[in-house]
Amino acid sequence: QVQLIESGGGSVQAGGSLNLSCEVAERIFHPISIMGWYRQPPGKEREFIANIISAGSTNYAATVKGRFPITLLIHKRTTTLQMNSLNPDDTAVYSCHVLFNGDYYWGQGTQVTVSS
Repeated sequence: QVQLIESGGGSVQAGGSLNLSCEVAERIFHPISIMGWYRQPPGKEREFIANIISAGSTNYAATVKGRFPITLLIHKRTTTLQMNSLNPDDTAVYSCHVLFNGDYYWGQGTQVTVSS
């Protein structure tokens, strides 16, 4: 089982920033295809936030585009999500995922709480 280590969650006031990081904990012997993030707000369904393809192209949900740039440090097997201009609607558990060799793996999630 591939383990993903997430960090950077926490509490912040509206207008603030947080930087989430997600690392594939062990060496893998297949190239990473995609890394990305989903979130699940309290009482709601999980929703797509952003992903990045190994070649560098990115995809964003409309709600975060322009605020949450995603990066991929492929040699470190790490993706980061810089969350700017946070608002209370961004409160959620954020989970990262990685796709390689045809399989998806997920992190356990990190809580982000934005107060008004």
